[in-house]
Amino acid sequence: MLSAVEIARGVHGALRFLQRDPAAPYLFENSFEACARSFRLMALVAPLWAFDLAMQYSRYQTDAALWEVALLEALQYLFNWLFFPVVMWEIARRTGHVGVWPRYITALNWITLPSMVVLVMAGAVAQVAPAVVTTIVLFSVQGLFFYWFLTTTVSVLGVGWGFAGGLLLINWLPLVMLSLAVRRILGLVPAIGG
Repeated sequence: MLSAVEIARGVHGALRFLQRDPAAPYLFENSFEACARSFRLMALVAPLWAFDLAMQYSRYQTDAALWEVALLEALQYLFNWLFFPVVMWEIARRTGHVGVWPRYITALNWITLPSMVVLVMAGAVAQVAPAVVTTIVLFSVQGLFFYWFLTTTVSVLGVGWGFAGGLLLINWLPLVMLSLAVRRILGLVPAIGG
């Protein structure tokens, strides 16, 4: 498991990308061992993810069995963590960024922990706020996540904003499509009064 010191250091480094600190990438080790270790965050983030998911599902109805929901959502969770690193490896091979791939993926993994905390807080607001406020909060949070991804990409890979935007689309669009597919498979419909 990750130590409290590692968690504090990783979150600190992740937050420095929001400040566009040029030293932020160097707070993450550029090794395959550090990269592999950063995937332990999957276990640390999972309870926050499950809590956020429970809040989301409280607003929906489905005829799917609980085990079907759990299985599909767990598979989606794994996909969300593993898809981009695999695709990015191929992109890195073709663009000459293999040398910084471990640092880049490590940094993106560490961003997930504070991002999930923000998402849970936004989800809590969405549970009690009027629809207009909820929409503004959720769009603002999505904008924050996009900015965070872009600044991390520009900073670690040393690329322009256009290239970073392309990587954002490669990362984000498949996740959205999968989420929509899962919702459709499970037959989620808004709960009455939800």
